Amino acid sequence: MNDNEITSVDPARAGPATMFRALAEIIYTRSSYDEIYAAICGAATVLVDGCDHASLMLRQNGRFITVAASDDIAMVIDEAEREFNEGPCLDAVMEQTAQLDTDLATHTEWPALAEYVLAETPVRGAAGFRLILDDRKVGALNLFSNTAGALTERSADQAAVLAAFTSVAQMALSSQESAESLRDALTSNREIGKAVGLMMAFHKVSDEEAFNILKKASQDMNIKLTKVAREVIDHHNRR
Repeated sequence: MNDNEITSVDPARAGPATMFRALAEIIYTRSSYDEIYAAICGAATVLVDGCDHASLMLRQNGRFITVAASDDIAMVIDEAEREFNEGPCLDAVMEQTAQLDTDLATHTEWPALAEYVLAETPVRGAAGFRLILDDRKVGALNLFSNTAGALTERSADQAAVLAAFTSVAQMALSSQESAESLRDALTSNREIGKAVGLMMAFHKVSDEEAFNILKKASQDMNIKLTKVAREVIDHHNRR
């Protein structure tokens, strides 16, 4: 799937499995992690309802840096978050739940950031979704909308799948695996990824909780995790 095919995905019709397939294809067409991260940010503007700009901020050596962004607007807002020490990305890393403010012009948890964003950018809504690596909070995926109210609960569900996918990529990077190794891992575990996405959307849980549900079912029934994943996908397809 190339960039044109990714942009042809209709988010109104794309369930978690469809999104995961579209995102997994990113791995097959990129040769470096910088390209993968940039492609994820670009995909967010297509696959997440109401998202006009996206960025990926990671904590490295005790500092938060933006490793990729869909455009300059997302980069500017990330820089403002670091300057004001507040915002959806920073809170998403520290809190248990995703951060979502559909209208920065009304009451907001980030008054200094909101004042700057409203004055200097077209953005009116923002959200942050943390990335987990080996139980460590390593960063967050940021989403921004030019339209107040455009980021919804459905947007949050879609973004959660995207954040889970990003965590997989970050996991491979932390293990110093090559992009080729990551492609191989996703090929062998793609059905597990699809099933995790479906469980996240159906049960309204995090990627970690969804994976634990699958793992527990695998242990309780004494069958391989990949078979449990296949059963989840088949059940979804029969609905």
